[in-house]
Amino acid sequence: MSVMNTFSGKKFDPMHMNSEDVSLEDLAHALSLLCRGGGHLQYFYSVGQHSINCMKEARARGWSKRIQLVCLLHDASEAYIADIIRPVKVHLSEYYKIESKIMDCILEKFGLDDLSEEENSRWKQIDDEILDHEFRELMIGEKDRPIKPLASVPDMTEQNWRDVAEQFKTLAEALIREK
Repeated sequence: MSVMNTFSGKKFDPMHMNSEDVSLEDLAHALSLLCRGGGHLQYFYSVGQHSINCMKEARARGWSKRIQLVCLLHDASEAYIADIIRPVKVHLSEYYKIESKIMDCILEKFGLDDLSEEENSRWKQIDDEILDHEFRELMIGEKDRPIKPLASVPDMTEQNWRDVAEQFKTLAEALIREK
């Protein structure tokens, strides 16, 4: 059995994870330290920041607290298995299976294991639309990328990872209570 150690001190086999292994503290910490785009951005912009922007876009659209929470957590598996850029990930079927198992544990932990097809469609839509804005803003050679208008203004400023982790955790705790 291969064991991983997390920021909060948990130890478990990520290949045999369960919802009790999931820690909001671990999610907030790790996602605030993971750079989007495989690090090929003009400056450090974390998966945590992206997730916060997705959640705020759902809120600006007036979508439910459940949708806001899943938008915040949609990349949470990356806290345990990192990320692989989309053009490569599509070729890694085994990665998708592992990612899906871990996301199932995370969604179960936060009472989102019964998402409808429409709810899944909504968070995916926001993820894609925010991604287009991120590319246009943060990647050289993407200034002419077509984008759809958003209901919010994503904060893509360079931020301290500690601040991102704290904001992620605070937003998640509030949404968990309210959903």
